[in-house]
Amino acid sequence: MTHVTSIHSDDRAGILLVDDMEENLAALEAVLRSLGEPLVRARSGEEAMKALLRQEFAVVLLDILMPGMDGFETASNIKRLDQARHIPIIFLTGTDSDSGYAFRGYSTGAADYLTKPFDPWVLRAKVKVFLELHQKNRQLRRLRQRDRDRIEELADRIAAMEETLAGSDHLEAGELRARMAELEETMRALRHGHP
Repeated sequence: MTHVTSIHSDDRAGILLVDDMEENLAALEAVLRSLGEPLVRARSGEEAMKALLRQEFAVVLLDILMPGMDGFETASNIKRLDQARHIPIIFLTGTDSDSGYAFRGYSTGAADYLTKPFDPWVLRAKVKVFLELHQKNRQLRRLRQRDRDRIEELADRIAAMEETLAGSDHLEAGELRARMAELEETMRALRHGHP
């Protein structure tokens, strides 16, 4: 069962911790708690996939050797989900680094690969970078949406002015010039990205 250890808010993205060993999940929480982001536990690849369907995550920390769906299969499935394919995956494993697992991890789309025991400072620093990147991408999406909303608003204003001008038989010359100037200003603002 997925266990949320922190409250998820709209302005924060979670960190998904995937490991079948309770002590490993507890250790990850201890290392990452100071980042102040929601930590979500999953004890299997299946639980991880369910969590990814329920909420947004900035990064996934994924063990390789788990019963059932292992870390490689889980990573492949994550990369197939439209809403999750962009999420960076950090593999954490206790297996020998010369075993070819690192290559296999990177080939499934992992952003990084660390062997246990890992340096807590290094892990925290790597996760923090991915959290910051996620926040910057979220800000960029908000700015793009705001720009799309502005363009739509300006287009509506232009359409309304054009409609008014089309029925301008009853407008005086001064009022008509003022409406034309307003239309030109709106079109200029639209071209330069300002309302």
